[in-house]
Amino acid sequence: MNQTVRKITGSFLILILMALYAILATTFAAANLAQSSGWIHLVYFFLTGILWILPAMFIIKWMLKPDQG
Repeated sequence: MNQTVRKITGSFLILILMALYAILATTFAAANLAQSSGWIHLVYFFLTGILWILPAMFIIKWMLKPDQG
């Protein structure tokens, strides 16, 4: 697979990752943090807002891998 195809595929994978991650994080918060204080919500959404970057970094690293050959 050449780099151009990897970039297109990776872009779609990141969009899917972000959508699924946002849905899961929000669903978990609504189900488990409904009665929590605002500070708990702030910390939770701050951390979950940063954590999606970890899997995205692996996708980006894969996308930018140079072509072989």
